[in-house]
Amino acid sequence: MRAGRILHPELARGLATLGHTDVVLVTDAGFPIPAGAHRIDLALTRGQLDVQSVLRALLDSTYFEEAHFATELKTHHPRLYGEVQDIFTGSGATFHGTTHEALIEQWAPRAKVVVRSGSFEPWANFALVASTAPFEWFDDDEVTILPAYVERRRLISEAVRPDLG
Repeated sequence: MRAGRILHPELARGLATLGHTDVVLVTDAGFPIPAGAHRIDLALTRGQLDVQSVLRALLDSTYFEEAHFATELKTHHPRLYGEVQDIFTGSGATFHGTTHEALIEQWAPRAKVVVRSGSFEPWANFALVASTAPFEWFDDDEVTILPAYVERRRLISEAVRPDLG
């Protein structure tokens, strides 16, 4: 067994296929997952496995630079929004608001991996954009670091709590 790592073989395999800008969609139990999607179903019963646990596990094993979710999460489900802020604090990812319809129509078809949770919570759907390791790329002193990496390193080093603008 692999200690401290994702044990679910299909999820571990799916994450290993990610490249920069690939999308992982993490959904609640009722999200309409497109036919033909690389679906990894972690839902067992209502609330098990919840979206928060899935997000924590993904952030422990993968770098993400963006998290897209319905803007209503902040105003209509503030408890979950605060939990998601806590989960992403220090991750280097930035928050981006969108609509639930855009998650269904634009992000779901683009997702390389779709992870279905057992959450029964409104607005618990997240499109995560994969990144590269911000401290491992551009580590050669003779190479100029891109501004986006400078900013992501700062967000991580300062443990910045992301917020929807």
